[in-house]
Amino acid sequence: MSLATLKTMFAYKAWSNEELFELLSTLAPDRADKVLTPALRRLNHIYVVDRLFRARLAGEASEPFEATNTRETPALSQLREDVAATDRWYVDYVRALTEPQLAEPLPFRFTDGDAGRMTREEILVHVSLHGGYHRGNVGQILTDAGINPPRDLYTKFLHLAEPARRAG
Repeated sequence: MSLATLKTMFAYKAWSNEELFELLSTLAPDRADKVLTPALRRLNHIYVVDRLFRARLAGEASEPFEATNTRETPALSQLREDVAATDRWYVDYVRALTEPQLAEPLPFRFTDGDAGRMTREEILVHVSLHGGYHRGNVGQILTDAGINPPRDLYTKFLHLAEPARRAG
């Protein structure tokens, strides 16, 4: 995947996360048990995995989490803030990468202790796809509760980010 495409994908990821958090912030309190709590659990999982791979990409000596989710579910406002900060980190990280760095393999340990090795590019693709998969889970939770989820579409983002694409 080209660096240009990765840059766009992480801008899209940040945009779609913000769209989803904005909708969740408008839910009535009586929807917490059935909608908000399961949505936050999945969004927290995305965040934790993003942070685990961020630590690996950055060469941090220790992992920020011991598992792929936390025992406690963070409050919506805290998670929204943490996700936005992590999204900004990825956008900046991809912006600073070079083509040779993309192909660099990084050894690491998964949270279950198994050894892993992925290139920076493979890690970035995984982080992007993983987030989209679980945002889709949240979209289904919302749909099942009779709430229209945001249109989490790459095509929508591209045309919002670059309106000239709509010109015939």
